[in-house]
Amino acid sequence: MPVLECAVHWARPADDPEMRGYLDEAERARYDRFLRPEDRARFVTGRFLTRTVLSEATGRPPRELRFTTDCPHCGGTHGKPRLPGGDLDFSLSHSADRVVLVLVEGAEVGVDVEQESDRDIDRLAEMVLTAAEREDLAAMADRKRGFHAYWSRKEALLKATGHGLAAPMTDIHVSAPDSPAEVIAWNGKAAVAPVRLADLTPGPGYAASAAVLTDRPLKITESGVRY
Repeated sequence: MPVLECAVHWARPADDPEMRGYLDEAERARYDRFLRPEDRARFVTGRFLTRTVLSEATGRPPRELRFTTDCPHCGGTHGKPRLPGGDLDFSLSHSADRVVLVLVEGAEVGVDVEQESDRDIDRLAEMVLTAAEREDLAAMADRKRGFHAYWSRKEALLKATGHGLAAPMTDIHVSAPDSPAEVIAWNGKAAVAPVRLADLTPGPGYAASAAVLTDRPLKITESGVRY
């Protein structure tokens, strides 16, 4: 079975005037609503990265790219951004000083990056993990790293399907953080198959994963800032 190319692009947030010039009117209005400089930097860097990478992939000018946000499940306008008129799918995520874009042709993709933080892991684990996953997490020496690895895998999967937070993460059972990423089981109405998961390399203190709705093996190529 032929491999599916999965292009991963990393960047650091930077609120650069040249980047702001790539924003359309609606994006500029959203940019202006951010109060914190770091939020503005992550937003504009994500939009700049998306437009320049997709421009190179499609041969279309970056400032002429227009995206739709139709939800495939309810028809609303809160779905993940898509580029009409082609077979390319992409997903964008950011956390702290990491911005990541993943691009795939011929399949749905989702990506998530999470900065490891001192959250209330025990409380969140009840909302995010299955009973089996909580048992595995309890035995880990670095529970913070383990929890965020679980979180990023599930978040990437739900971004690929377009469900987001509308589908319970506790319905999804993924492999333990120190094992190759895969979906062990998925219960509930939102479940889809086949799925490929892959852990990415965001550097120390972060977890990141990509999910692609395909049965083909993935070839992951990461570029941009190296951590």
